[in-house]
Amino acid sequence: MNDLHVVILAAGKGTRMKSAIPKVLHHLAGLPLIEHVLRTVDQLDVASKVLVVGHGADEVRTTLTGRPDLQYVVQSPQLGTGHALLQAEPVLKDKKGTVLLLYADVPLLQSSTLSRLVEAHRSARAAATVLTAELQDPYGYGRIVRDTAGLITRIVEHRDASAAQQAIREVNSGIYTFALSSLFDHLHRLATDNAQGEYYLTDLVAMYRQEDKRVETLRLDSADELRGVNSRLDLAELSAVLRQRKNRSLMVSGVTLEDPATSYIEMDVAVGQDTILGPGVRLEGTTTIGSRCRIHAGSRLTNATIDDDVVVLDYSVIVDSSVGAHAAIGPMAHIRPNSVVGPSARVGNFVELKKTSLGRGSKANHLAYLGDATIGEGANIGAGTITCNYDGVNKHKTVIEDGVFIGSDSQLVAPVTIGRDAYVGAGSSITRDVPAGALAIARSHQTVKDGWAAKLKADRAANKKEKK
Repeated sequence: MNDLHVVILAAGKGTRMKSAIPKVLHHLAGLPLIEHVLRTVDQLDVASKVLVVGHGADEVRTTLTGRPDLQYVVQSPQLGTGHALLQAEPVLKDKKGTVLLLYADVPLLQSSTLSRLVEAHRSARAAATVLTAELQDPYGYGRIVRDTAGLITRIVEHRDASAAQQAIREVNSGIYTFALSSLFDHLHRLATDNAQGEYYLTDLVAMYRQEDKRVETLRLDSADELRGVNSRLDLAELSAVLRQRKNRSLMVSGVTLEDPATSYIEMDVAVGQDTILGPGVRLEGTTTIGSRCRIHAGSRLTNATIDDDVVVLDYSVIVDSSVGAHAAIGPMAHIRPNSVVGPSARVGNFVELKKTSLGRGSKANHLAYLGDATIGEGANIGAGTITCNYDGVNKHKTVIEDGVFIGSDSQLVAPVTIGRDAYVGAGSSITRDVPAGALAIARSHQTVKDGWAAKLKADRAANKKEKK
């Protein structure tokens, strides 16, 4: 039976973020900070997950509604890390096993590191095990104080440390495992006689050692995983780290990034082999791109599904939509939500689709707006075509069937249907359905007045002469 219980501290306000948004909800590489930690925990075999919330508790709960396995406890007021862990007592007091304590603002931690920590703790049958690391500049971190035998005796916070203790480079990560058996009894005995006037979780180490309980440490070779987010500067720096991880993963799997330094690819994006991503490409959300695609410079794809062998030309935007195999998009096309571009279809420069399906092999090559439209296969949509879908109150559908040819600068006033293989003459405003195979022309009659331009020119010259 699994007896690992994870407690994640997420109650702090994050004052240095200078934000009304709870710190743990700020986005990093496309995900809230806390989601990175939760995904790491997802890779462990755990019996329960407890989230300690405080500032912005309702917002945190709302953001995490898709995680019904989380249990919440509230820390109010926030009186330190020891006090925060104590809030989990109602949930864990009757449980047995091990508590793994994490922080919602430390997003780089790897599940393999946590597995090692738990294993070291269990193997040693320790009361507590502390994850540590050495830093060249340990300023601000709690120091690991050891005895002559090399065993940890206590953790001293930076503000409370002597000059000799501040010279110690081994620091406390804040990540612990605890035996549940006596944890909460000891938490109730913590005091606030320190510079912060808070209940320090670190004081448990000295307390356990005074009672001859076993306290172990696991020292990381690199402290990179322990980096937390306390400011927007930290957010930017860690974002770069995660971007590099994602970019490396894609390149190792067979994707070409022409300029990795300017490629912004979020964590849940998937890209197939032999696809090439140009400079400045942004792939966001759950975007999935097939094999042998070419996404050119400056394009942004959000929650897009792109099949194999698709070309997306420069500075195009595709959001919540799908593109079929061998299709071509752009440059500077805008595919808005709930649109479907069929296989081998073409959406050209300055064409906008909104809630529209464009059938196999159909083309809208230039300067068109196609909203709330269903367009069949093999249709040709001329330059400047507009589906007039909005009457000021409601949206209406336009249906363009297979093989239709829409001449340039046409307006299709919805609701309207253009039948199969029909033609619409250039410059037409179509307000009624067009039968299959018909030609529809709806424009004013052309009048030609011979000699009119020459007469106008002569009149202007005469008027000019009179004014002199």
